[in-house]
Amino acid sequence: MKYISTRGQAPELTFDEAMLTGLARDGGLYVPESVPQMSAAEIAALEGLSYEEAAFRVMRPFIGESFADDEFRAIIERAYAGFGHAARAPLKQLDSGHFLLELFHGPTLAFKDFAMQLIGQLFQTALARRGERVTIVGATSGDTGSAAIEAFRGLKNVDVFILYPHGRVSEVQRRQMTTPSESNVHALAVDGDFDDCQARLKDMFNDFDFRDGVRLAGVNSINWARVLAQVVYYFTSAVSLGAPHRKVSFTVPTGNFGDIFAGYIAKKMGLPIDRLVVATNQNDILHRCLSGQGYHKGPTHPSVSPSMDIQVSSNFERALFDAYNRDGRAVAQLMDELKAGGFEVSQGAMEALRESFDSGRASEAETLATIKATLAQSAELICPHTAVGVKVADEQRVAGVPMITLATAHPAKFPAAVEEASSVHPPLPPRMADLYDRPERVTRIANDLAALQDHIKGHIGA
Repeated sequence: MKYISTRGQAPELTFDEAMLTGLARDGGLYVPESVPQMSAAEIAALEGLSYEEAAFRVMRPFIGESFADDEFRAIIERAYAGFGHAARAPLKQLDSGHFLLELFHGPTLAFKDFAMQLIGQLFQTALARRGERVTIVGATSGDTGSAAIEAFRGLKNVDVFILYPHGRVSEVQRRQMTTPSESNVHALAVDGDFDDCQARLKDMFNDFDFRDGVRLAGVNSINWARVLAQVVYYFTSAVSLGAPHRKVSFTVPTGNFGDIFAGYIAKKMGLPIDRLVVATNQNDILHRCLSGQGYHKGPTHPSVSPSMDIQVSSNFERALFDAYNRDGRAVAQLMDELKAGGFEVSQGAMEALRESFDSGRASEAETLATIKATLAQSAELICPHTAVGVKVADEQRVAGVPMITLATAHPAKFPAAVEEASSVHPPLPPRMADLYDRPERVTRIANDLAALQDHIKGHIGA
């Protein structure tokens, strides 16, 4: 199994090489050279298996020879041992034909734990085998950063620096990043928005002297291993509702396009997905693009669903790569145009995107109203990101095809918005009840590449 860059000018890599590299040296994102197929019989055989065994079977074809079978099974077992639900990703019924996929039972109460807990164990195993150490730098709109710090804290072979937009994450998200005491993890509050954080991260990867000097690695959703881990719960949930003998649709609240791209990979593998629906908040660049209005950046508006407050959806590049028939030069041209503000999508590529994805949006008022209505009608308290998904899913459901909406975070991660909508204050789970009492450790820093690089170089191994 080989991995290639979406911009066509970087060397092919193995799975572990692509994982440790993160962003390709030509600025592109790694994708598998071809997508392995699962037969209907192999998909049906997932029914009744543990989540860990299903994960092994779904991911194994992508791993190649990077990890032995026993080694990979052990990694998966360690990754999900700390989850608070035996099913790992349980389904809850909201309405006739509408289900929630609860992805918030991991250690930081968000779907990012499925990928980050796995990638932490993969990194540690690969680096220990090589006798190497790396510096992980990540950008977050809230959940990726806390999941990364939780997954990597205390590990011997990595230093972790997480950039998040100062004042633009929830208090729970911030405290999950700033309260771990291990010396190898660092929270950096950047004066800017998430797109600024993500841009500085890409600047670091494109500064090859810095990148090579600190052995830079990335765990943002640009990392292929992150996407791969998320493919699994599409299979487990669909099989629970009758796949491969019936089709299932998914609605995914998304900002950076990684979670829904995992669903696209699952469909390409053979999972009978009828529709993949992109759900956006008021920062609706993906919905506008999929509605034929081109991909043009605008201002990022703070919202009650801050993890989706994004204008540059990095993983959308992977979808564009396939939509443009895997033409790396065409994708590179689009990304150059994006730096200047945006681009138009060709007619052929637009048709390919619409064949794979539908979309919708939820305003702030609609998001809060959906939280209130869902509690009243289904006795389920949901976070604002999940509410965006539920609102869009209700608009797009069709009779006879089950719709699964991804519940991406626990409501307690966004208590102010949830209480405003429902008059219910969502409590933290018991294992996290003392979060507000833990001391914080954070560095506020300018949105400046040189300042960030100097800080990182000065604190490696600290």
